[in-house]
Amino acid sequence: MVFAPLYLIQARKLKQDTVRLPEAEGELGGLFTLNPSSKKPNLSLMMVGDSSACGVGVTYQDDALIGQVLVNLQTDAGLSQQFAGIDWQLHATTGHTSFDVLRRLYVLPKPSDPIDVMVIVVGVNDVTISTPMDVWQNNLSKILAIAHRKFGVKHLFLTALPPMALFPALPKPLNAFVGKKSDVYDDALQTFCQNNDVYYVSADFLTHAESLRQPIADGFASDGFHPNATAYALWVKLLEHIIATTLSLDNELQVY
Repeated sequence: MVFAPLYLIQARKLKQDTVRLPEAEGELGGLFTLNPSSKKPNLSLMMVGDSSACGVGVTYQDDALIGQVLVNLQTDAGLSQQFAGIDWQLHATTGHTSFDVLRRLYVLPKPSDPIDVMVIVVGVNDVTISTPMDVWQNNLSKILAIAHRKFGVKHLFLTALPPMALFPALPKPLNAFVGKKSDVYDDALQTFCQNNDVYYVSADFLTHAESLRQPIADGFASDGFHPNATAYALWVKLLEHIIATTLSLDNELQVY
């Protein structure tokens, strides 16, 4: 590979120079009320993953993925009729790979009741450490297995890898190399979801930013690597929509 030495130099410099942003502050679980007068059951929601799941790029969890998902779900009239509230929990750590997510699920206690919705945010760190493709696919299979076996997950959502070629922190030509690499991992993720009846959630919030005529850089935090509040909000719209639609269809099937 002609550019291999340059990629190595750029990667080392990136590791040295990249600003290390903290994880978002705030609660990591609780009961989020949808309809205080309702006698309906609560929806159980668990999010597990890496730095994007734990809100790196914003200061508070309210502006992060989980916080904005809860608020968006609250405004869905259908869900407030189905559930009294959302019993939610967040288990995410900066740097987590698919193996770390799998290990996290193994050590977490088994819930007393099945989890209705589990969202997995993982993949970027597998790309950066070059997790072998067969290991990546095997870890996904094991995550699916433990999600069903231990947590009784009814609906599993895996979020797509972001378009890493567009990360401002990545210099040329390293960005193109990493971008192609992340596309390969994401293709495998899509195939896995299609073959295993798992929901694949697009991460094309950057495309949405373009459609709104916003510069790509406006969707990133100061480290040029993580989403900012604006990007999280666009990402949440995609995630919340597919969750709400799935639960609404689920409710219709139960009615019939």
